[in-house]
Amino acid sequence: MNLACKEIRRNILRASRASGHGHIPTTFSVIEMLCAVYETMKFDPARPDWPERDLFVLSKGHAALGFYSVLAHYGFFKPEELLTYGAFQSRLGCHPDRLKVPGVELSTGSLGHGVAVAVGMALALRIQNSPRRVFTLIGDGESNEGMVWEAVMVAANLRLANLAILYDNNGSQRRSLPIPNPTERFKAFGCDTLEVDGHDLAALKAALTKPAATVKVVVGNAIKGCGCPTLAANMFEWHRKSPNPEQFEQFMKELEAA
Repeated sequence: MNLACKEIRRNILRASRASGHGHIPTTFSVIEMLCAVYETMKFDPARPDWPERDLFVLSKGHAALGFYSVLAHYGFFKPEELLTYGAFQSRLGCHPDRLKVPGVELSTGSLGHGVAVAVGMALALRIQNSPRRVFTLIGDGESNEGMVWEAVMVAANLRLANLAILYDNNGSQRRSLPIPNPTERFKAFGCDTLEVDGHDLAALKAALTKPAATVKVVVGNAIKGCGCPTLAANMFEWHRKSPNPEQFEQFMKELEAA
């Protein structure tokens, strides 16, 4: 596991332990995908509103703690602030708020909305003849929402080559309404679709930088709870749960061995 990604996961555990909040398994599944975006896109953490920046939207807003930890890693605010996550008057709420957190472009949490707005952002930038790009990350469970596929259909029809969608294929819906063949489905909608290991940072970056003539979709095959076997084996139990002191130490040891 990449050392930076391992430290980001440690910070997630520390913040969850301090706050009593956090969807730990779903945040662990997207860390490499988020880092690949921030190592590909144009941004300036000292100027979060830099007019030339690329845009990122976390459509699966319940993975906010992972998003915050990545933003802290790339310099948008100090990692120490992560320990205020979910606390009274903290700007780091359980879902990201664009009016409070530097680097957050859209307040998300209502599943399916983020990708739809990202399509609108990409279209607006193309109308402006801007070279800026838009990235968004969606979940496999979120993709049960019809709005996701309506947005993808619009993006493919408009051939929005300035839009990249990352699909977190972590199997979270396997007990309800799974989507067993996401790569085939996105291709059928007309997207330039690549399937990679969702925890291979180099492969993700290569996929994101590969030229495309239309909207790009990167299907990242991921493990919910990646880095901690106990979390991965009991991902539904840990959907919204904070570790006690003994569990925290166990997870930190598992991460160290990863």
